Amino acid sequence: MRSVIEGSSTIEFAPMFLLLEIVKLGLSNLRRHKLRSVLTALGIILGVAAVITNASIGEGAKRDALDQIERLGAKNIIIRSMKPPESAQQGGGRGRTGMVARYGLSRATLTLIRQEFPNLDAIVPLKAVGGQILRENLRQTSQAFGVTPDFLEAAQLRISRGRYLTAGDMDEKALVCVLGAELARTMFPFDDPLGKTVRIDAKSLEIVGVLEPVSLAGGAGNMLVGRDMNLDLHLPLSAAEEVFGDVVFRASAGSMSSDNVQVSEIYCVAPTREEVVAYADRIRRVLEVRHPGMTDVTMIVPYQLLDQAERTALTWNLILTAIAGISLLVGGIGIMNIMLASVTERTREIGIRRALGATRRHITLQFLVETGVLSALGGLIGVALGVGVSLLIPWVAENLSGLPLVGDSFGSEVKLPTELSIFPIALAFIVASLTGLVFGLYPAWRAAQQDPIVALRHD
Repeated sequence: MRSVIEGSSTIEFAPMFLLLEIVKLGLSNLRRHKLRSVLTALGIILGVAAVITNASIGEGAKRDALDQIERLGAKNIIIRSMKPPESAQQGGGRGRTGMVARYGLSRATLTLIRQEFPNLDAIVPLKAVGGQILRENLRQTSQAFGVTPDFLEAAQLRISRGRYLTAGDMDEKALVCVLGAELARTMFPFDDPLGKTVRIDAKSLEIVGVLEPVSLAGGAGNMLVGRDMNLDLHLPLSAAEEVFGDVVFRASAGSMSSDNVQVSEIYCVAPTREEVVAYADRIRRVLEVRHPGMTDVTMIVPYQLLDQAERTALTWNLILTAIAGISLLVGGIGIMNIMLASVTERTREIGIRRALGATRRHITLQFLVETGVLSALGGLIGVALGVGVSLLIPWVAENLSGLPLVGDSFGSEVKLPTELSIFPIALAFIVASLTGLVFGLYPAWRAAQQDPIVALRHD
């Protein structure tokens, strides 16, 4: 009885031992031709690395754009006064009074929006004032805005030091201000700005707070805002209207411009993200009535930009992945070519194995093992290379400006963020492994179809 069991066990486990023997033979053949194996797998290695690198760059760019747009406020609808072309100024808009250009949002429009949309969480007006911001011999083109205390939350800003504007400042029309991070650094490179004063044209304002840096600077969000918010100066809206009035004089490049704009921007905050688009459409209809053609006003809806950025990022990811996939295809063709050459080279070996009892299935498995191991190892090396390059790219981008020959061509603000995720890494490895197996089928089939007698006669 025991011998029967032992005999049946031998029969049961024989295929397993045979498979292990085939795997050993395949691996030993790859070890005998190390250089050829590496060169064969090179296409797979570079293809996988390219897929992972492209995916990480695309994902990083997408995440960076989405983060910046998110910081603009996904529930915000930003209405902005915009200087129209001369022809539109003369024929439409609010025209000119003498040499002063009158255009943009008015207080009447602001009042109408407040009446028509009482359910908005906040309606925050901004008013640009002054031509220059000055401190001793330092000067900066004015980005001073009269705002209400609600603007801090509406624009998702944070205080770094001191405080923000208060309802008391509004009531008293106090000449106090809050500086953006970069403006504070520029005007007070070695001093603490709190308690100090700056001038807007001829008016002095006491600094009561400094904002945290706004990371929109230099990015997609900054272009949407239209300025570097780190250079902003905020003062009470009541003081801006009382002290500075509606006319702003600015001198630049030897020319003087004077604009009469009652309200520079209006931040409308919707109750929820889902209602943003509906509110934006309704507000646009109101604006089109008061500003035909909307030549002197524009509207930014970050939520719509967020959706557009996601679609654009998905499109680019697909394009980059398709391009990288071509590398995998080339790698697969390379494996097939090398394995076909290997079949010809090892024809006599195949004949000997067939003569010793190896079946066509055994020969097929042997060659499939070799291609499978090649593609799997190539995939693993490609994953390591792709992850390494993806981690290295942001550091290289940040340090490009310090390179001796090409540094002058890149600014210090150059950034190329990357973000690794499991899905593209796993997908690249699986596709690489399958590519090797698929392209190895034909060489394996060719090897298995060799006639043992003909193969033995092969030189």
